[in-house]
Amino acid sequence: MRRNPWAALALGQLFPCLALANFAPHFFDNGVGSTNGNMALFSLPEDTPVGSHVYTLNGTDPEGEPVSYHISFDPSARSVFSVDPTLGNITLVEELDREREDEIEAIISISDGLNLVAEKVTILVTDANDEAPQFIQEPYVVLVPEDIPPGSSIFTVYAVDKDTGSGGSVTYFLQNLHPGKFAVDRHSGVLRLQAGATLDYEKSRAHFITVVAKDGGGRLRDADVVFSATATVTVTVEDVQDMPPVFVGTPYYGYVYEDTLPGSEVLTVVAMDGDRGNPNRILYNLVNGSDGAFEINETSGTIFVTQSPAQLQREMYELHVQVTEISSAGSPGDQAMAPITIRVVDLNNHPPTFYGESGPQNRFELTMYEHPPQGEILRGLKITVNDSDQGANAKFNLRLVGPGGIFRVVPQTVLNEAQVTIIVENSAAIDFEKYNVLAFKLLAVEVNTPEKFSSTADVVIQLQDTNDNDPTFTSHYYIARIPENTPGGTHVVAVTAMDPDTGPWGEVKYSISGSEADLFLIHSATGLIYTQPWASLDAEVTSRYNFFVKAEDMEGRSGLAEVCVTVLDVNDHYPQFGKSIQEKTMVLGVPVRIEATDQDAEEPNNLVDYSITHAEPANVFDIDAHTGEIRLKNSISSLEVLHNITPSGEDCTWSLQVQAKDRGSPSFSTTALLKIDITDAETLSRDPMTAFLIQTKDNPMKAVGVLAGIMATVVAITIIISTATFWRNKKSNKVLPVRRVIRKRPSPAPRAVRIEWLKSRKAKAATKFMLKEDPPNENYNNHNPVSPLPPTAPALPPPASSPPNTATAHWTVPTISGSLSSPEPQELSEPKASGTPVRSNLVSELKQKFEKKSRDNKAYF
Repeated sequence: MRRNPWAALALGQLFPCLALANFAPHFFDNGVGSTNGNMALFSLPEDTPVGSHVYTLNGTDPEGEPVSYHISFDPSARSVFSVDPTLGNITLVEELDREREDEIEAIISISDGLNLVAEKVTILVTDANDEAPQFIQEPYVVLVPEDIPPGSSIFTVYAVDKDTGSGGSVTYFLQNLHPGKFAVDRHSGVLRLQAGATLDYEKSRAHFITVVAKDGGGRLRDADVVFSATATVTVTVEDVQDMPPVFVGTPYYGYVYEDTLPGSEVLTVVAMDGDRGNPNRILYNLVNGSDGAFEINETSGTIFVTQSPAQLQREMYELHVQVTEISSAGSPGDQAMAPITIRVVDLNNHPPTFYGESGPQNRFELTMYEHPPQGEILRGLKITVNDSDQGANAKFNLRLVGPGGIFRVVPQTVLNEAQVTIIVENSAAIDFEKYNVLAFKLLAVEVNTPEKFSSTADVVIQLQDTNDNDPTFTSHYYIARIPENTPGGTHVVAVTAMDPDTGPWGEVKYSISGSEADLFLIHSATGLIYTQPWASLDAEVTSRYNFFVKAEDMEGRSGLAEVCVTVLDVNDHYPQFGKSIQEKTMVLGVPVRIEATDQDAEEPNNLVDYSITHAEPANVFDIDAHTGEIRLKNSISSLEVLHNITPSGEDCTWSLQVQAKDRGSPSFSTTALLKIDITDAETLSRDPMTAFLIQTKDNPMKAVGVLAGIMATVVAITIIISTATFWRNKKSNKVLPVRRVIRKRPSPAPRAVRIEWLKSRKAKAATKFMLKEDPPNENYNNHNPVSPLPPTAPALPPPASSPPNTATAHWTVPTISGSLSSPEPQELSEPKASGTPVRSNLVSELKQKFEKKSRDNKAYF
């Protein structure tokens, strides 16, 4: 309910306490069809371009305060719209698809800064004709008997269109421009054999019908469009027993020579069932005309002469051979008859000769499709071979000379004359992509004559193409390289697939697949692969993508290839120094090393060179550009030389500005300030404790662990000695004196110092140390009488006297301007224990790092 601001003012006058109330803003409800307000019953076509201004939120605040607008979506849904908070303009930011999402739920809100009012709205997505019909359950292959009645229903094709209205209605028609044997119902998709049309297996064993599905049309992006799709229905004709037997190689001629023996073979007739799909068995029989001079083998069709040529009464015999089909049940079926002419000859004076339909011929040509069925007869070749001699002089063999195993010739042995039949032996070898033309020589050679007369004829077969090859890529594996900073939509690599077939069968379309192919697209016609417009590549995250591309021809034959895209590294990271770069301790002659790392993926972008950019004076240090090792120049061999170079004369602490620079292009660099404390090896050799503290300077926990181990070892030794003494006294059963004087062997001075220092540490384990600043230049002299003393240790028996070593000079390490002291220094009656400022300074530094680490751990927990 909208609130009246005048009513609020009246209530404020009557009730002053209500004058401070702030009423919530509200939207205007402008009803259906309005483009501004609260989006009530708002609908939007699915073909609205992305980026379009589709609506304006409009509302007001009762107090007249400025309002702001917002729109939000369910977290699991897409954010389809965006809104201008001030103007309320709503813009489409993602493409709409009614078939996937026909309504969108959103929450719109208006706020005056204090109050927010939200409303849930539903935006309806209306349909546009953007979907093409799609056939269901392809491919379509139908087996139809050849005796199917005309007008019968053969198959039903079905296509669906996801659009609504006229754009979703589908009608069917055949693509053939000329009337054929088939027709399709435009509404139901039922495919029928037309009235008056018949199927014949012997003429055509298969029919290919192209069915077109077309929608009713509709509007798409302000234009009327119609979509269609095609599908091929393969109608395979099934053979039935409706054809009589057929003789092969007619007419038949045979010859009997004067020297032919009774029982010799004259010729062989060949017949086969006219129904090639399911042939019956054939039996042969001589009907008349033989006069008892000839017989025939009922299963092979071979005719034999039963008498000697001298007994034959005629020079020419006209015989009739009858063939009968025998069904699988054993009953006789269709019959056929062929005449046979047998002549009696005696001379060999003619070579075999080939004849065509118009007379003698030595070249025969035929055009046929590739890959014919196995056993098919090349009926287009009308070849007859004849030898005019009589008897054995007219007997010759036939064979094909050329590529072997593709065809065979029937008959292989001829008496006098025969019809030559060439039969397909190897269908796979009859390949248009290998041979456009197959050329053979048909050779006829006499068998049993001394002359061996022969003749040849050329057989040329022109092949026609069919769709029998899969598309093949020029490479099984494509490799591409692309920089990681390449913008979206950039060309990556072009793949190419070849289909040896001709015409439309040789045209391929490309597609892309694989779990790592999301960032890439491929042009379906050119095979050009490019990155998605929104793709962002990063060699440090993923340096290689592998996916597959597919090439497919119009009938679904396809080939695959793999693509590997390597993302080339670009120099986009700066070198970074480690945390231990701030402070280093250098021993004369031993370099210190700095190290920086570069997060780039490849060389030279991640290779780092080091340099000193600033040092005062600049003639003290050298740095190895590749390893980062910093060492003193060769001219500086001792601390005395270093003191002479130092402006203050004795300060051995240096601040250097070092640079780490990578080798990329463009190159990035990082600088850091490094402090180096310098000491010499002689100092460390005189005091091993100092050397140890220097080594553990960067790892305080290591020093604490070593000291704890030493103390544990001392305690364990003490317990072992005490236990051994107790058991020895208990076994001796002697009364021990109250006091025993134990004399200890004097220890050397350095050992006394170390024991005293250790006992002092043990006695004052709970004492806290603190860092105290010394007066200027105090550490430059190790004999300062006011130098703070370490904590008091228990007195030990005086060591054995030894002559003083005058050759040993006191040494100093002027590196750190600080020292260690206990909270309450005590005066010692014993001589001051030998020590060095280096040890004190390092202990102080070690203690500071340990306390800092402890504070960090407490803060963490």
